[in-house]
Amino acid sequence: MAMLADSLEIETSAEDAFALIAEVEKWPLWLGFLRSARLADPRRPLQVGSEIIVRSSIPGEEEQHYEVDALIGNFHLSLVGLYSVRRRLDFRIERKTSRSKVHVRIDYPAYHGRAGAWLDKVRNGRKLNAALEHSLVVFRGLVEYHRAPDACLADL
Repeated sequence: MAMLADSLEIETSAEDAFALIAEVEKWPLWLGFLRSARLADPRRPLQVGSEIIVRSSIPGEEEQHYEVDALIGNFHLSLVGLYSVRRRLDFRIERKTSRSKVHVRIDYPAYHGRAGAWLDKVRNGRKLNAALEHSLVVFRGLVEYHRAPDACLADL
């Protein structure tokens, strides 16, 4: 099993940060390793049981299906792979007075035991870790800029 995790403090409320996380279609704007993300049924709101289809550079099939298995408003969004429970995306917001801390964790299967996990870490791990770190910086920029009163990109 391979795991990526990172966190970053941001100068915004948990509500503003979670609002951007809950907009699935905007994930590729700030999650650099995603090419697209969408709700399988866009007529239904994001809720427990919602199916999300993602195209990414995370090892595995190009198009991956996830199901929302936990949703706690302004705090936690967790997705589990629809066809593989070893595949998971987890977003958490930690409230710190007027600031927040965003935590992102990604689990995906690495096959062929310890040797396969080591090989995956060498081939994909560093690149995906750097992409996740960069993604959180972009997330911080989007959510902090979005809440600025004179932001021209406020409709992001």
